[in-house]
Amino acid sequence: MKERKVLVIFCDADLYGASKNLIRSLDGFRRIGLTPITVLPFTGPLIPRIEELGFEVIVMDHGILRRQNLSPKGIFKFASQITSSFWKLSKLIKHEKIHLIYSNSNANFIGGLLRIRHGIPHIWHIHEIIKHPRWFKSFLENYIKISEDRVFCVSKAVINNFSAIDESHLKLLYNGIDTQPYLQPAYDLKAELGIPKDKILIGMIARVNHWKGQSYFLEIAALLKKRYPNLHFVMAGDVYPGYEYLYDELQSQIQRLDLEMTVTNLGFRLDVPEILSGLDIFVLPSILPDPLPTTVLEAMAAARPVIATNHGGATEMVLDQKTGFLIPWDDASTAALAFEKLIESSELRSKMGNSGRDRVSRQFNRENYLENFGKLVSELLEEKIN
Repeated sequence: MKERKVLVIFCDADLYGASKNLIRSLDGFRRIGLTPITVLPFTGPLIPRIEELGFEVIVMDHGILRRQNLSPKGIFKFASQITSSFWKLSKLIKHEKIHLIYSNSNANFIGGLLRIRHGIPHIWHIHEIIKHPRWFKSFLENYIKISEDRVFCVSKAVINNFSAIDESHLKLLYNGIDTQPYLQPAYDLKAELGIPKDKILIGMIARVNHWKGQSYFLEIAALLKKRYPNLHFVMAGDVYPGYEYLYDELQSQIQRLDLEMTVTNLGFRLDVPEILSGLDIFVLPSILPDPLPTTVLEAMAAARPVIATNHGGATEMVLDQKTGFLIPWDDASTAALAFEKLIESSELRSKMGNSGRDRVSRQFNRENYLENFGKLVSELLEEKIN
């Protein structure tokens, strides 16, 4: 049988949730007989992970659609990157006889242009919920509409955010994780931090961004500290290049709230299973709807109770009062109240954590994802062939 190839376009090279999902998607392509060629905009820890699977990686700055590119200078740079990568990837499409284009994230603008130019089936895999500015949301949605053959959405919240795309083309595809790495670790994070074992450790893992809620997390921590002196809080995650000032803002907030001895910023870490095993409570404090944050699934797989803001994909993962609690995203005082039962009861933490692990194992596991991914891709290709 003639080898069939898929051009995979991605906007990062880190190892956060969307990148981990990309790795699973590459494996999904292989399972249905497609050979992926992945294009990344720069180097990073994702590259060796892909190469370990035996797949080709091309580093090419193909023009990433981000808010910072909306300035006159940014638009000029973006246009130059798009023009250059368009011709290079067009040559690659012809030379490699590409059968399918797969854009993992709506930030990968070039994939849509290549589909329009070459008429090759194109899948958008959307991990984002964009609401503002409205003109940008409208522009992006209409661009996806004219350049898609299918739109894979990581949650119902993502599907509901679309209004102009044919409903039959919007396909729900929940992320799934390999739960095995989260079953065994028993890392003593408290020893690393140099805090007593009777401290209750509350933490979040996320790339540092305004909407991810690190600042909100600190507001809640300051309120909880006043009532529960036996708490310690940790944050893990780095920033996008060019946004380093966010670290300074967080440090200033920590000092202003008198949290220097109560909060530890771990920065970027790869040992996520170990960190989660060392927490007592995991928090997702996103102040804007988070499409389907992988860290919530990872925390549940690690049998940790999850407290998450009550919007976006978190409401499809966390069962309120059963695997954790859903809290408001704009009221730190009310949000802090939800922590009390978990802080005061190790038995409840264990019960909710185990319920979360069971839920992930049944509904959000890796095999479910690979099966559903392969089915949706195969259906599209069969439709285009016939």
